Amino acid sequence: MSKSILCAIDISEPGVNEKVLKTAAKLAEIDGARLDVITVVPNFGMSIVSSYFKDDFQEKANTEAKRMLKETVTNILGAEADSEIRHIIASGSIYEEILRVSHQTESDLIVIGAQAPDIKDYLLGPNAARVVRHSKASVFVVRPD
Repeated sequence: MSKSILCAIDISEPGVNEKVLKTAAKLAEIDGARLDVITVVPNFGMSIVSSYFKDDFQEKANTEAKRMLKETVTNILGAEADSEIRHIIASGSIYEEILRVSHQTESDLIVIGAQAPDIKDYLLGPNAARVVRHSKASVFVVRPD
């Protein structure tokens, strides 16, 4: 039985999010668990790539990601459900941030979508595979239709 579920979605992949969010919401409802929804914004940090962006790029990207995350959750689950969900924006490596936040929020379960795989990914996208491999919490992988 889960007390806290972390649902990881990619706001740049809207086609996958509906099934992932609905699955996470159903699992949270069944267990009476808190539902947190996370999206991760890449962080260019001090790399050479960051020199091509304005200084406030990361802050603006995070603000826009938060707006898009809330809009996505509201559109898929409804405003009432959205009001009960914590929206988490993280910056950095996708799988590392999902694992960090899962640990920080003491999540019992991570719900994540599997991208349409390349043969090299062996049926899981690279981030989902890493989360499954390294998570201390159980991981529920939602496959695309």
